[in-house]
Amino acid sequence: MQSMEMLPLSQMLARFFVALALGIVMGLEREIIHKDAGVKTSMLVAGGACLFTLIALAVPFTFVAGGGYAEPILRDSGALFNIIANIIVGIGFIGGGIILKNNHHVLGLTSAALIWATAAVGILAGLGMWQLATVSAVVMALAIYLLRATGLSNHALRDDKAGDTDN
Repeated sequence: MQSMEMLPLSQMLARFFVALALGIVMGLEREIIHKDAGVKTSMLVAGGACLFTLIALAVPFTFVAGGGYAEPILRDSGALFNIIANIIVGIGFIGGGIILKNNHHVLGLTSAALIWATAAVGILAGLGMWQLATVSAVVMALAIYLLRATGLSNHALRDDKAGDTDN
């Protein structure tokens, strides 16, 4: 049986930088249309989610001499899943703060959803699932951009009538 070892720093940094880059990709559409939750926000959300995921992967190794018992801790404790679940809850709280409702419009919904999805991409990068993280980020970023550019989103139709009241 092969023993588990903590990820080397180079691997952790690679995952972190992938998360930051994908966060930038995801925030571009929001940045282009001058929304608050743009590149900086998306980059920080993806990077933060990645870091919390890396912490969850590294903690068992920091408290166990030689790493011999780290595998059962990672496998059986549920700590990794708890941390991921709390990332989702925390980002949901941030997203909830972005959403505003006035008389006839809900504002900030797309930005809140983008932040939530960006956290998921950061978690994937932190877990080393780079291909899925990359494809997910690119597809979601393109979908948001193309829906707005082609006028297929509900918001694009509303923009023509009432001005820009974006999400």
